[in-house]
Amino acid sequence: MNKDFDLESQWMKLAIMEAKKSAQIGEVPVGALIIHENKIIASDHNRTIVNNDVTSHAEINVIRNANNELGNHRLVGATLVVTLEPCAMCYGAIVQSRVSKLIFGAYDKKSGMCGSCFNLHETKCFNHKPEIITGILEHECSRILSDFFKERRS
Repeated sequence: MNKDFDLESQWMKLAIMEAKKSAQIGEVPVGALIIHENKIIASDHNRTIVNNDVTSHAEINVIRNANNELGNHRLVGATLVVTLEPCAMCYGAIVQSRVSKLIFGAYDKKSGMCGSCFNLHETKCFNHKPEIITGILEHECSRILSDFFKERRS
């Protein structure tokens, strides 16, 4: 088995734990973490309702936390692991912060901007393009979301 896949799966399992924290507080269950120099420097989850802040997506939260941890607005060399394909706002923050690698689990057919609805990664307008790895523990990441919405509908 690919050693990188094993490590990426371990990271995604931690992001899934963050996503479950979102669900426990009534937020859409998305979790994320940032790895820098093989160390997790930030982990968080969606907090849009709790923070009364539409920008408080898991990705934005971990980018802010990692910026503070490193004392730098750039995250060169960092990897962002997130359970759901980023939206346009989050992809923009990933590009602006210069995250080097993006790993996501589930595709987002309603607002995903890394191939599902649109592929911002393929546009020529950005001066930075993170490496993207998709589908890590995709089934588990998708199931958390579908279970959450199924429960809300019942």
